[in-house]
Amino acid sequence: MKRRTPWVVWFVLGVLPLLPAGASEASLPTVGECLEASDFIANAARSRDHGMPRDDFLVRMDADFDAIKAYPPSLRWFVQDEDDEQFLLAQVRAVFDAPETPDHHRARFLEVCFARMTT
Repeated sequence: MKRRTPWVVWFVLGVLPLLPAGASEASLPTVGECLEASDFIANAARSRDHGMPRDDFLVRMDADFDAIKAYPPSLRWFVQDEDDEQFLLAQVRAVFDAPETPDHHRARFLEVCFARMTT
């Protein structure tokens, strides 16, 4: 089954080169990180759809965060600091607390992740 790229991805990829380049902070995600994390969010929704309980998923995420903290922030994927951790946790909670399709959750995540890039 061929997966269509959401319109928001094409929009952001077209607009990002027009934004001024500047110094970035470690907690600001990159386009690539937003795209990869959106896959994670969609897979969280698929896990939910296949019966994974919310609390089990969150316990596993918490264990993953503990393991990730063993590495310096510059070597971490997406969750480089506490703000990133809370951001991703909130998005995963939304997957379980307000169920939608995996593609809907991916698109919603991309919107907020791309907005976070500019803050």
